[in-house]
Amino acid sequence: MLDLERLPRHAVLIGAGYIGVEFACILRSLGAEVTLVFRSDAPLRGFDEDLRQRVHRAMAAQGITMRGAVHPAAIGHSADGYTVTLDDGSEIGCELVVNATGRHPNSDHIGLDRLGIEPGPHGEIRVDEFSATSVPDVFAVGDVTNRANLTPVAIAEARAMADSEFGGARRPFHHDNIATAVFSTPPIGTVGLTEHEAAQRCRVRVYETEFRPMRTAFAGGEQRIYMKLLVDDESDRVLGVHMLGDDAPEIVQSLAVAVVAGATKAHFDRTVAVHPTAAEEFVLMREAARVVG
Repeated sequence: MLDLERLPRHAVLIGAGYIGVEFACILRSLGAEVTLVFRSDAPLRGFDEDLRQRVHRAMAAQGITMRGAVHPAAIGHSADGYTVTLDDGSEIGCELVVNATGRHPNSDHIGLDRLGIEPGPHGEIRVDEFSATSVPDVFAVGDVTNRANLTPVAIAEARAMADSEFGGARRPFHHDNIATAVFSTPPIGTVGLTEHEAAQRCRVRVYETEFRPMRTAFAGGEQRIYMKLLVDDESDRVLGVHMLGDDAPEIVQSLAVAVVAGATKAHFDRTVAVHPTAAEEFVLMREAARVVG
């Protein structure tokens, strides 16, 4: 993708995770015709369902052809480039095909067998909460462990491991409440549990809002922002923060501090809004949209 010397007329991206979604939006914004092919009914499997559905609609509104619940059966050459045949029998002609279906840890041929380390079913190196393998003095961090495959997570895992082994401050790294963003158009930011995950653990109050931001509404823009807070009904602790819209990654990065610190909905309610901003809606939602779990 990064070595392309000209914009393809039509690109097919297979897979709707971070890479598939982001590059589909990039190519479309540059003017290419784009088709996104994915197995599920919506992009970004594993994210909050309300975010997934809104990303789906936003991408379709940009003119990206969304082909969900299908699998690619074959890719062949054609006069114009390639033909992608799907398992429903349909065919898509294009100049570029991007395979963004994910990766497996590259752990083959690095000597795990000589150390007596048995990798997991996907080739991952299995470790404990201190990133230690089953062999003394052998550690693994990052994507090769297949825990949370994000660059900042790999850095944080390594710091925790170094502190534990060499810094005199033994501490595990916990993979809950990891903030993340997808730089789609519009982008999303999220930290904590999804609504489905939260409802499996406790009774949850769901707060949500959707609106046109003032800075674009005045100019006749149709862009919308969606926000959601998930709150433990018993403890009042905020379990998840989800947002779709401009500046979502920046806003959620800041709110992740509050979630990690154990902030409650009462803390959000007592926070004075900065007006006029989009972020102020996170401290102005007073009535729960629903209670689940």
